[in-house]
Order: sequence, then C-alpha cells, then structure tokens
Amino acid sequence: MKLIPVIDLMNNCVVTAKRGQRQAYLPSDTPLCHSNQPQAVLSALLELHPFDTFYLADLDAIVGKGSHLDLIRNLCLDYPDITFWLDNGLKDLQLMRGFTRPVIGTESLINGEQLSHLIASHPSSILSLDYLDEHFKGPIGLDRQVKCWPADVIVMTLSRVGAASGPDLIRLQQLSNRCPDIRFYAAGGVRDLQDLERLRSVGAAGALLSTALHQGAIDRTAIDRFLNL
Repeated sequence: MKLIPVIDLMNNCVVTAKRGQRQAYLPSDTPLCHSNQPQAVLSALLELHPFDTFYLADLDAIVGKGSHLDLIRNLCLDYPDITFWLDNGLKDLQLMRGFTRPVIGTESLINGEQLSHLIASHPSSILSLDYLDEHFKGPIGLDRQVKCWPADVIVMTLSRVGAASGPDLIRLQQLSNRCPDIRFYAAGGVRDLQDLERLRSVGAAGALLSTALHQGAIDRTAIDRFLNL
C-alpha cells in the first residue's frame, strides 16, 4: 500500500488543514522542521522516509484567489525523482503537464462531460471524489458513474482531515468491493499505524498522510514496520 504525504499550500506557505474549513487553515508549525516553507517541509518529510510520491493542494488556486504555479514548478524541478499529484482546482493544467499528475477534484467540476474531456486530455489524471460529512461535493450522480472514473481515485473525506477521527473505512470498502479494478486512496482521518493496517485490510491502494506524520503518530519506525509487513 502506497503512503503519500500531503502538502497544502496557501499564501506561499504550507498550512495545516482542518476539517475542510479552509478559511481557518493556519501556517504549519510542524515539529519536523519548524518551518512552513514548502521546500523545507518536503525535505523534512523525506528525512522520515524516501517517499516517491507527494500530493500537493494549491488552495489559493482551488478557491480562485491566486496560484502557486511557479513554486510548484520549482519543486518539481528540484525533485525530479518524485511524482507530484497536484490539485489546483483545474487551473493551469496545460502549463503543469509533464511536471505533475493532475488531480481532478469533483468539487471543481461542472459536469460529467467535463471530467471525460479532462481525462482524455490528461490520461495520467487522478480523480478525487470529494465529500464533506456525508455529502458528495460535485456534479449530481458523478459519485456513482464508475465508467467515467480513471484507474486511480482518491476518496477525500474533508470533514475528517486533521480531525483525528479515523479514515472512512466503510466508504473505502464499499468502493473497493464495487470497483475491484480501480485503485482507491484514502484521504482524511488517518491517525496511526493501526489505521493504515485497517485501510490495507479493506483494499485501499494507498493513503494520503499529513497530521499523523507531523505529530509523530506515524514516524520512521512505524512507516518501516508497515511497509515491511
């Protein structure tokens, strides 16, 4: 199962996400490096483990208040051996082509036809099924239109992000059972090694991690133990 650290960007720094309430996100104060600068945070995460994939969320671009395009491009150039998954609200996808794998968040979509067009234009795209509490954030019915989905799908439970409430195991298991050919990645709520083991048991292909890494609940020893089980 793949472990993917998350870096949330807002106002040119890394921020700490909390339950999808973006207006309340604060600059990161991670014990890993005591810095909220993206390159420093990424470097500190690589000290924990040589992760080969990172998830970037350009929150300014997602809410339509700017972009971290240059910063993200520089990160990609500085770390050519890392694959970056980028959710930037579907902005500048052509400019980032070749540098990142675009994440298509359903909260940013207008309809299913737009999703089909984006996947055709960017075959490496990843779909993020976005949920807030039990409510799907996206075009009506798209969370059931499996034929429109690419091979990699993030199940993003925003209300669990930074909340230490555990991952959405029930939804992950239902999706994995229904669509065995799709790789599902859990996002939101992962607290510790036990949560990772539970996710693996329900068929998750990977997990997006942030709070548990920065708080030390999932440290170098836990990562090594999990990946070597």
